[in-house]
Amino acid sequence: MSRDGIFDGAWWPRSNHVLAELPDLITALGAHFGRIVRVGLDTTAWDGVPRSLAANGLTIRINWFAGSDATISVTRGFQDHFLLLVVPPGTNPATAASAMAGASATGNHTPAAELLLG
Repeated sequence: MSRDGIFDGAWWPRSNHVLAELPDLITALGAHFGRIVRVGLDTTAWDGVPRSLAANGLTIRINWFAGSDATISVTRGFQDHFLLLVVPPGTNPATAASAMAGASATGNHTPAAELLLG
């Protein structure tokens, strides 16, 4: 991850149920990048968002913000933030693949809404 674009990668969850989807993301990211301590997401894009959840035997804090349902921020340690594009569940597979490739490209500078258009 070069970390020189808008996004540090992408995530395509199967549903809007944060308690069902987020633990797997945290587990996968933790295996590659180390301990994840906090996640920031837009509560309007998710069903039943708690203040924290358990993943990998750890309690992960969830911060809420509004206005960016196509992104999720993940914090490793105390100040190391990653921004991921969130491809909405139910997105056409070709559109999802294109959006994820764009968000994962080195030096990406395309806004989320544009990436998700296909």
